[in-house]
Amino acid sequence: MLEDLDRSIAILRGESPERDNSAADAGAGLTALDRVEAALHSLERHRDGVVAALERIGAGTYGRCLACGKPVPEGRLEARPDAARCVTCQAKHDRRR
Repeated sequence: MLEDLDRSIAILRGESPERDNSAADAGAGLTALDRVEAALHSLERHRDGVVAALERIGAGTYGRCLACGKPVPEGRLEARPDAARCVTCQAKHDRRR
């Protein structure tokens, strides 16, 4: 999985067009570069989550909420294997951001 994410990140970094700051670019709204940067950011966050999940597996804490220590529901882990918090704690975390 990490290899796939790393490959996708490398591809996006290679496809990132240069921003020329022209008036046309300024008025274009969401440019190709913006889309590539957003996709790259999303992949990098996902990769960070996978690495953190692998570290929790190694530490024996995978499947436990980082905030409250309760088990993260199996269905949540199936949907998001990199989930670090239970749904309740994740919602609280998201509201604080």
